[in-house]
Amino acid sequence: MTPGTQPATGTQERFDALMKRGELIESPSEMTPDYLKELKHTLIVSGDTELISAPAYYLAARKAPSVNAFMTGIAIIQDELAHAHIAYHILEELGESQEALIFKRDPKSFRYPYAFDVPLESWTELVVANAMYDQAGFCLLGDIHHHCSYGPWKRGLVKVMAEENFHLRNGRNWCKRISQAGGAAREELQRAVDWMFPLTVEWFGLPDSLKQHNTQLDYRLKGLTNDQLRQQWLATVVPFMESIGVAVPAHQVDSHYELEYPFPCTFDAGSKRWNFKDACTWDDVLARWRARGPRNAEMVALFQESFKTFKVPG
Repeated sequence: MTPGTQPATGTQERFDALMKRGELIESPSEMTPDYLKELKHTLIVSGDTELISAPAYYLAARKAPSVNAFMTGIAIIQDELAHAHIAYHILEELGESQEALIFKRDPKSFRYPYAFDVPLESWTELVVANAMYDQAGFCLLGDIHHHCSYGPWKRGLVKVMAEENFHLRNGRNWCKRISQAGGAAREELQRAVDWMFPLTVEWFGLPDSLKQHNTQLDYRLKGLTNDQLRQQWLATVVPFMESIGVAVPAHQVDSHYELEYPFPCTFDAGSKRWNFKDACTWDDVLARWRARGPRNAEMVALFQESFKTFKVPG
């Protein structure tokens, strides 16, 4: 057990009764060790994702077309850091060290979607990320907020959901504006969507057919499966992109959305290109995720190096 970790002291019988009645878990005294382990894992993924989005967005926000746009980007980054703090603060209350989680881990040990490891290099790519990545986060966290069995996190997500909605609006408004501008700006928007759309489809993880464990569902840490969340995202993003004249490789069949390319397939992070003619295996995808992408070390260094530089000896 990690030093300082709060032990789960709840009996299995009491825990099962709370789960069955649909009541909230409020403290480690009501948890089993397995529930505590799964809760921490889910919180770490959430905290890491929110944290890493800050340097990812900042590096692109510096290329904003106006001061007002830049300040909007900075406001979004501030929100993301606050969202990360919520997750890490809850983890600290569960016995983990915020300092160790944020500043002392190896870059490859951070648990966030691979998409953030591919550099956002323009304002256009940043607003597409707001429209797609933040929509994915909205789907995932909205599901957790609605179903979460851990009271402190369920309440903390009220603020998060309201602010993520602001991020989505910024992305959608700018995507529409750029598309309407036409010409080179619209072409740049389409190129960004071409590589970011499939990366966000990946965001939701393995297909349900390959999932061996449903612990998060059993413990009510989420309510929808990976594929259900993926469909929820597609049902939001595909119609929007079509409404502004941007092509995406997916279409609706009855109430279901189907991809127009092999899932999964090969991605070249250096050139930001997908090879839809080269289907790969999920083992290949998992290997890519574990290796992290081209900007992983750089982004983690942005906040870890400053901590080491300014840390007061003691």
